Amino acid sequence: MNSTSATSASASLDDPRYYLTNFQFVLDWVAARHDDLLNDAERGFLATFPRLPVASRALLVRMVMRRGELFRHSRLEYAEIGAVEKALAPLLAAGFVEDDPECDVGELFRQLRLPELRQALAEEVAAAGLPRSSSKAALREALEPRLVTPRPLTEWWPEAPDRLVRLTMMALCDRLRLMFFGNMRQDWSEFVMAELGVQQFETVPFDEGSRAFGCREEVDDYLALHRLRERLDEGDCPLALGASLGDVPPRNAWLASRRARLLVRLGREAERRGEGDAALSCYEQAGSGEGRIRRLRLLERRGEHELAHALLERSAPVGEREAQALERLRPRLCRRLGLTPPPQAPEPRPSRFDLTLPSHAEGVELAVAEHLATSGAPVHFVENALVAGLFGLLCWEAIFAPLPGAFFHPFQSGPADLGREDFVARRRDRFDACLVELDDGHYRRTILDRWHAKQGLAATFVNWERLPLSLVELALTRLPATHLRACFERLLADPLVNRSGLPDLIQFLPDGEVPGYRLIEVKGPGDRLQDNQRRWLSFFRSHDIPAAVCHVTWREAP
Repeated sequence: MNSTSATSASASLDDPRYYLTNFQFVLDWVAARHDDLLNDAERGFLATFPRLPVASRALLVRMVMRRGELFRHSRLEYAEIGAVEKALAPLLAAGFVEDDPECDVGELFRQLRLPELRQALAEEVAAAGLPRSSSKAALREALEPRLVTPRPLTEWWPEAPDRLVRLTMMALCDRLRLMFFGNMRQDWSEFVMAELGVQQFETVPFDEGSRAFGCREEVDDYLALHRLRERLDEGDCPLALGASLGDVPPRNAWLASRRARLLVRLGREAERRGEGDAALSCYEQAGSGEGRIRRLRLLERRGEHELAHALLERSAPVGEREAQALERLRPRLCRRLGLTPPPQAPEPRPSRFDLTLPSHAEGVELAVAEHLATSGAPVHFVENALVAGLFGLLCWEAIFAPLPGAFFHPFQSGPADLGREDFVARRRDRFDACLVELDDGHYRRTILDRWHAKQGLAATFVNWERLPLSLVELALTRLPATHLRACFERLLADPLVNRSGLPDLIQFLPDGEVPGYRLIEVKGPGDRLQDNQRRWLSFFRSHDIPAAVCHVTWREAP
């Protein structure tokens, strides 16, 4: 087993080429752990890159870390690299950079400033009858439909005082970054944040075989899903994107979950465009959970009540969220079909109180907190931070257990399998051992010791900014262990879903009052409870945990 911390993985920022050191660290890491997932071109890059002159390597990494693939020579000047032409030459010879690449008119408008565009496109501007004083947006709107053939900058503007180059290795470097991080959300800035101390991570031991992907096809599938999501964000037709998903099979449970989430997004966009059939197809392919809920709701809105009812009766809900949605839908469908709905227990109404307050510049939650707080009964704005944070501290060792597939690089704030169905099952004995401390009283010492030992480390469930030591100490004296155990067990039932929806405020009541606190969900004018908040409030009521909803109206200024 080995263990690599984030700080040891990053170069010192005192080194002007720190980014090159970090990039090489990733290349070495991937080469050591993922060689069987690489093709010959990727292995060739890993072998060739370290042999290039240091200035050339530094320049390539600078381009990799920037947005896009096309760059102007004049914008590639860095003091630690020196002459751009000299640094570029080995990259051009290796094929890592292309000189004078073709670019379409959209890219031309991104690369050139307005005065330059007026010179480069002077003939086109005149032919379109546009005044030379036209704005950049006006020029683009008028010329883009007319100029559809990509050309090198030297053809767009032969007299250009600058040149363009294209980084040909961006897709390859994105693939290497994905294999290192296991996601496309994290990037090279993680190293810098760690070196600056802005973000620090727990050190978790893992072996050389620990990695996110088991085969090359899984990497391909992840990248294909990522590209489809990018195209959706760029406005591509959801119907066409949905068809492309047929080329990305649900190869494993993790990628199937990502695929299902993308299908839901495609369905929502298709609904927004009025493409109901396409939306239904996407939701059907997404399967249970949100896909099934949205499919049934859309069928109801389309008047297809019999089909919706038949599907609902065949549906076994997965988790509280889906069960809640289906139980709301069932009586409506029964009424529309003339059927007698099955008896349902009425949803318990949460305790409620109302306040009329002057408007508050920092929001309705702080307005209520300031109004209710007294010296003997302080109020804290905690939202999801307190209960989840105490859980994260008590169960730290279980969450950061070095299980196979959970940790594989030094920049993880939590296990990679957190959202998978077997997350808790794989750690059941570890979580049970943590919860036992709530029965024997050791939990207070464990949580406090862990707060001091781990303070500042990026950690799933723990929001340090909203979890000061004073709040932790007060909570541990006022919140009964039985209440904490009940809440923690509910978190374990569905960690990703149930870590949100908790009340905004906690008020600690004067000494001697039992229980010694109350939770308060705040709703401003026109606001209403969300489903995840309703589920938590219903849970609190069934476990005699004190919680209420405060509805606020603003007092009109005199």
